[in-house]
Amino acid sequence: MGVTITFKELDKLSTQFGGYLQSRGLEPGDKIALMMPNILQYPIALFGAMKAGLIVVNTNPLYTPREMEHQFNDSEVKAIVILENFAYNLEKIHSATSIKTVIITSIGGMLGMKGIMVNFAIRNVKRMVPKFNIPNTITFNEAVKRGKDFQITPFDNGPESVIVHQYTGGTTGVSKGAMLTNKNLVSNMLQIRAFMEPYLKDVEHPVIVAPLPLYHIFAFTINCLATMDIGALSVLIVNPKDLKTITKEFQRYEVHGMTGVNTLYNALVNDAGFRAANWKELKFVAAGGTALQKTVANAWKDLTGQEISEGYGMTESSPVVTSNPYGKNKIGTTGVPVSSTDLRIMSDDGTVLAQGEVGEIQVKGPQIMKGYYNQPEATAKTITSDGWLNTGDIGKLDEEGYLQIVDRKKDMILVSGFNVYPNEIEDVICLHDKVLECAAIGIPSERSGECVKVFIVKKDKSLNEDEVKRHCKENLTGYKVPKEIEFRDDLPKSNVGKILRRKLKA
Repeated sequence: MGVTITFKELDKLSTQFGGYLQSRGLEPGDKIALMMPNILQYPIALFGAMKAGLIVVNTNPLYTPREMEHQFNDSEVKAIVILENFAYNLEKIHSATSIKTVIITSIGGMLGMKGIMVNFAIRNVKRMVPKFNIPNTITFNEAVKRGKDFQITPFDNGPESVIVHQYTGGTTGVSKGAMLTNKNLVSNMLQIRAFMEPYLKDVEHPVIVAPLPLYHIFAFTINCLATMDIGALSVLIVNPKDLKTITKEFQRYEVHGMTGVNTLYNALVNDAGFRAANWKELKFVAAGGTALQKTVANAWKDLTGQEISEGYGMTESSPVVTSNPYGKNKIGTTGVPVSSTDLRIMSDDGTVLAQGEVGEIQVKGPQIMKGYYNQPEATAKTITSDGWLNTGDIGKLDEEGYLQIVDRKKDMILVSGFNVYPNEIEDVICLHDKVLECAAIGIPSERSGECVKVFIVKKDKSLNEDEVKRHCKENLTGYKVPKEIEFRDDLPKSNVGKILRRKLKA
């Protein structure tokens, strides 16, 4: 929104915030949830927490109380920084968690005089802040102010120290906390930097737009770590669905780079405001999170003259595994492995396949997570004894070593770059007392790549679509809510009674 802070200010404010956290009795190794969109408070809270030795638990602000409760209890969260817009959801489950320190912030909290007007509009005109009552809260600004009075106590901290719990779904639908270490994140930061710098070699002070949420692993490592590492000005977009706010930043700055997903780039090239914007200084444009459609890539190049560099990764790899290198971009591929990273294609029987053959992608490198928090069995299934990460994704390497993604995890649904797992959808729907059984699959969507479709067998014949959608909206984040619902008399099953999603998909 036009307000900036310097690296020096960020260093000072985050140190004060870290001092405040320790003053509240939080100790190194304790977990703190960060639950806010892209606002200036995010990097201050992030680096302040790290300076205090806390483990950061990135949390989607749009989570329902049920989703929040699972993640906070699974990770044993003791503190939270949350945007006031979502505090009413925290109130519903606060007493069922271990959270003792609640720090409330606002969209306009770091915007000075402009922030007063922004907060007034959000609270009183748009009425976007539901009432809440959580005892013993403190505002973010007050916490930073109080932190001046405290010094951060040193603590043991090394390359293998876990500093982030980044939650990801699993093929079983159970949300798991990927333990990312200093080594993991610094390695991936440097790997990304090595790929990014050639694009920006002629730019003295890069300006990089960050429309994707920093709580998502893609933007977290690229926009909050790697672009900061190269000294870029990171332009934070609070709401990427409002294309006018992105276009406005292209008018305010000479933008040299941006990150995004297929749906965002597709929306921008079809937006009249963006088509008239000043994107002529663009040098680096990256895509990830979901497959980049060739039609979108070509339309973007026709408009801006720049190719989108597509990459591949996952939460468990911090996340970047491959990327298209400068001057050698191949549309339709996710590029080559980043530095210090090994990649191979494996058959079902454990044989390493030759180039051009299709199999499961396995990855090895310094960015591979330590494991899943408190889930040794799931960790053992995902990381082999000699350090290879089983991605569960299907792909092949072409003759030049570029990776092509052929398919994704067996049942995962990818909605606008976010993982959606059928079991979670099915579990929620089956909580409805009129549902006998159900199955969820992904179907193509022009808007989001894929969307959720569910098949339901009724227990009570009066059940209708509206009832199902209302139930889902109360218990699931928006992108997980089914867009299509089909009622059936029965569902296809195997001889042991397992519902066969593949037959429904077919």
